[in-house]
Amino acid sequence: MSNFVDTRIPDIGKPRVVIVGGGFAGLELVKALRYVDVQVVLFDKNNHHTFQPLLYQVATSGLETTSIVYPFRKKFGKQRNFYFRLGEVLRVNTAETYIETSVGALHYDYLVLATGTITNFHGMNDIGENSFSLKSIQDAVALRNRIIKNFELALLAPDDESRNAYMDYIIVGGGPTGVEVAGALAELKNRIFPRDYPELNLLEMDIHVVESGDRLLGVMSEPAGRKSQEFLERMGVKIHLKSRIKAFDGNTATFHDDTKMRTKTLIWAAGVTGKPLEGLPTEAIVRGNRLKVNEFNQVAGFENIFALGDIGAMITTETPNGHPQLAPPAMQQARLLAKNLKNKFKNKPMKPFKYNDQGSMATVGRNRAVVDLKGFKFQGFFAWFVWMFVHLMSIVGFKNRLLVLMSWMWSYFSYDRSNRLIIGNLGQEDYLNPQDAEPTDQKEG
Repeated sequence: MSNFVDTRIPDIGKPRVVIVGGGFAGLELVKALRYVDVQVVLFDKNNHHTFQPLLYQVATSGLETTSIVYPFRKKFGKQRNFYFRLGEVLRVNTAETYIETSVGALHYDYLVLATGTITNFHGMNDIGENSFSLKSIQDAVALRNRIIKNFELALLAPDDESRNAYMDYIIVGGGPTGVEVAGALAELKNRIFPRDYPELNLLEMDIHVVESGDRLLGVMSEPAGRKSQEFLERMGVKIHLKSRIKAFDGNTATFHDDTKMRTKTLIWAAGVTGKPLEGLPTEAIVRGNRLKVNEFNQVAGFENIFALGDIGAMITTETPNGHPQLAPPAMQQARLLAKNLKNKFKNKPMKPFKYNDQGSMATVGRNRAVVDLKGFKFQGFFAWFVWMFVHLMSIVGFKNRLLVLMSWMWSYFSYDRSNRLIIGNLGQEDYLNPQDAEPTDQKEG
């Protein structure tokens, strides 16, 4: 540990619970341990929690970035047993019970891994380098920049083919993220961009959703998948089922059958994978780079290391692939773990985790959503209202909820999205080569 600086976390003589990752599971666990006689230390690469389900709305100019992020220190600043360190956890030494991070090494009594997942490009490096994903607020801003820049550059394109490449979009993956991004882009095409760019023919803007399965929303019911496709096609989105993208060089996407399609923007929403910490045994890592856990969320082979949410795989006969990588199971696991730690300190038996599946939902744009609840499935306007209410109540912070509600109300009644901003410096590659532009007839006066 001599190669690392001191993280300045005091030893207060109480059990130390180190949590890696401030997503839904990490946030819920910190909150649930508020009145437990332990020291809670949270490590994260960012100083804020991000409400990931609404990243696509930031990317498509529907919400401000500040409305879906919330600082950890503001959230837990009054919690006496809470400590936060901004840094990346690099590896774990399970024999000596400490972690090595970018800002120092720290001993733990209990280690909780809630690191979530990263985008899975399935080994296709060219797609990883040239496409856009939606896992962080930085990703959302980068995609928003690209969308707006595309239309500014389309105005300068020298020919129809070049202009269409800027205006066409391919979304790979027909899950909730892919469906929601496609619906938001279609609303930009149909309601916003015709006013912003009257010089362009928006009929030339094509939005393609490429899904390898035989229907959209494979994680939801068949009626939800069928209805979401109907909604999208009615909005002008083109659906490609049983199809895959195998290459993308930043200008041309190649399908599995070698068909090619020109586009400057490919959005990847086709799967995620875990990123386990170095130092954990390979036998604890299962499909999808998830950590195998028992019914108490203990990582296989350890009593004091736990994995929650997306990174943990509780494999049973009922869940052969683990629980769905969604917020509800992560939050439920975190709440139970807090109770189990209390029981452990009192030498009481821990309780096994049982997922209470309350359903799933996805929105496809204004007045359109699909909702699957236990024994009750519905689509359309009421589903859209339920989707809005559930997401609004799940956002961290009253101010953020108010900002989102006001933005949604403004967009609904004005048919407008005010956050059409390019943030950051334009790189040289963002401009057309002057030699590619045709001269125009301009006269002074």
